[in-house]
Amino acid sequence: MEITTLMPQFGGSLWNILFFIVALSIIVAIHEYGHYIVGKKSGIFPEVFSLGFGPVLWSRVDRDGTKWQIAAIPFGGYVKFRGDANPSGGRDEEVYQTISDEQRRTTMDGAPLWARTATVAAGPLFNFILSLAIFAGVFMVKGQPADPLVIASLKPVPFVQELEEGDQILAIAGKALPSAEETAAYNEFMADLPREPVLEYRVLRDGREMTVDGPYFFAPIVGGVAPRSASMDAGLEVGDVIVKLDGKDIFAFDQLPEVIENSEGAPAELEIWRDGETLTRTLTPRSTDEPLPDGGFRTVYRIGLSSSLLFEPDTVPLGFGEAIGEGLSQVGAIMTGSISGLWHMATGAISTCNLSGAIGIAQTSGEMASQGAVNFIWFIAVLSTAVGMLNLFPVPVLDGGHLVFYAYEAISGRPPSDKALRVLMSIGLTVVLALMIFGLTNDLFCH
Repeated sequence: MEITTLMPQFGGSLWNILFFIVALSIIVAIHEYGHYIVGKKSGIFPEVFSLGFGPVLWSRVDRDGTKWQIAAIPFGGYVKFRGDANPSGGRDEEVYQTISDEQRRTTMDGAPLWARTATVAAGPLFNFILSLAIFAGVFMVKGQPADPLVIASLKPVPFVQELEEGDQILAIAGKALPSAEETAAYNEFMADLPREPVLEYRVLRDGREMTVDGPYFFAPIVGGVAPRSASMDAGLEVGDVIVKLDGKDIFAFDQLPEVIENSEGAPAELEIWRDGETLTRTLTPRSTDEPLPDGGFRTVYRIGLSSSLLFEPDTVPLGFGEAIGEGLSQVGAIMTGSISGLWHMATGAISTCNLSGAIGIAQTSGEMASQGAVNFIWFIAVLSTAVGMLNLFPVPVLDGGHLVFYAYEAISGRPPSDKALRVLMSIGLTVVLALMIFGLTNDLFCH
């Protein structure tokens, strides 16, 4: 059974919370495992590995003496090393008074600087590794369109459709289709397609060349619905075909943004075709800050739809090296885009409503899960990158703050004083709590 079929059995909020917990638990488990395994290999003894906080629901002690547990509050986790005063770290003076010099080497405070640095840095690093593994895995499984372009399966549309599965596309509108490897020529070819509802396709079918009619190559088929968008709220689904916008016939997907961007947020009425049934949906475009290639942003109106090809093409597997390269590009794009977004919010260039809190992330989790397992897994990878990057910020209580302390120790030859650490940790905790409250406020009041 596809997991999304269970959605109607849950209330919307319960659905969102459930998948938020699933996503967060996976990300936290990987993050904390990074701390755990690198700390252990570096000679620092992990006393407790906890998934969640609060009352312990289940636990066991492994043969090395580490207690593994699941706690009642599932929004986080921690690794407590020997000598830590609490899950956030800090030195437990009572423990240090009772252990030997040899045992002190197995504590975070007593370990060499390199071991502490590696242990702290491993958490975010493992988040990035998780993201890279997911992105690369998806690219390898999905592959890339084969060359030449062959139709694997057709998508149902209410338009003239004489194409068939297995057709190899040779030309469209009288122009030969370039190889996809000729990137510039291929992109130019697609951009120059005649803007007409019916195009002439020359295809190779069962060893014979023939000419048939088919819809515009980039038909108005919904390929994706953005979480927390006007289209998601209106109930649009992947595979829907937009046939009218405000009473005007639509045959090309790029007719939609032309109208929506000039709407200045006025409500739009969409007539959609779904499994032979015609439905009407009214939705209001939302102002969105979109990144530009130069690193800036522009504010536009969007309804939250992405396009789809007219058909599913035959694919060929993506090689391991290529998949890793694509995965690295995804991780890098998320990090640079996030940093750019935070900077532009801080400078007032874009709205601070772009920053979501726990409620917004939970809603996105449920909506991505409703679109299928692959989309949900992809979302986990995106969120894992964001969590890893966030933890590297030089804020006390976060991993990045600890790394700054270690850098100070490496330069000065001594760690910051206990008094300075207490003050800085309090400031860091205040900053983190303020950001959490700010994000929750945005979730409740930004629309």
